[in-house]
Amino acid sequence: MRRRAKAPAAPLAQRYGIDPVRVRLPEDPEGVWSTVRDHLLDRYAAAVGAGRVEEMLREGRFVGVDGPVAGDEPYTVGRYLWFHRDFPAEAPVPFDIGIVHRDERILVVDKPHFLATMPRGRHVTETATARLRRELDLPRLQPAHRLDRLTAGLVLFVVREEDRGAYQTLFRDRLVRKEYEAVAPHDPAVELPVTVRSRIEKERGVMAAREVPGEPNSESRIELTGHAGGLGRYRLVPVTGRTHQLRVHMNALGLPILHDPVYPVVREDGSEDFGRPLQLLARTLEFTDPVTGDAVRFESRLRLSGLG
Repeated sequence: MRRRAKAPAAPLAQRYGIDPVRVRLPEDPEGVWSTVRDHLLDRYAAAVGAGRVEEMLREGRFVGVDGPVAGDEPYTVGRYLWFHRDFPAEAPVPFDIGIVHRDERILVVDKPHFLATMPRGRHVTETATARLRRELDLPRLQPAHRLDRLTAGLVLFVVREEDRGAYQTLFRDRLVRKEYEAVAPHDPAVELPVTVRSRIEKERGVMAAREVPGEPNSESRIELTGHAGGLGRYRLVPVTGRTHQLRVHMNALGLPILHDPVYPVVREDGSEDFGRPLQLLARTLEFTDPVTGDAVRFESRLRLSGLG
């Protein structure tokens, strides 16, 4: 089987910290696309409208390795095109990203509440990845893992593309020890510390994950470290990394994390109150650096506001 040749470098620079979309013109066994325009209309008109596709062609928004592409150019299987999609307006997240550690290989930051880690769905330019690329002039920066948008705290980014696989593998293979901190109700009747194991499932398009019967696929260690005024401060140590795992496990104990808009009840209005952030913080990351072999530990400089 013949391997596909490596795609050429994009002729377009990033825009707002986001790479251009790359399109490879696919096989056309029935010969339905005689021009580039024919294919682009079939591919994108349903999503953005035929008029918008035509407008982008007139403006030279579709670019090949030799420059802007005209719509009437013959269709050529395997040709690469690039373009920048239109970015919707996004509400700015009014918090800075704190730099915890930076060297030639990795960047460790304190991501604020409400800021997504990477571009996805409704959050594209207003994400930690896009903002850091712009602010630090690091266009190839990539996250080695993801931290939930509503959770604050430590995220590790990889500066050089050649190192990305090594650091992503650490997280994939659970070779990173993570420790979180949370503020939630204090209930003396809940026996702590405790290790919670359950099966968590998250359906696409459904806001909340849920626990279901079956073999456990999630595990969290939960400890109480202090309490006052009916609230407790908790140390959370996840062994696995299911979506919303810590929030689900705390809720299952009857200790929903303070200001959680999903557990135990989904807030239907979808509004966000920047003054009431989810009281969950990724406090520490510990691992053996795959490049240097050194044992490293990073600690967040952020503090939760829910309990003094």
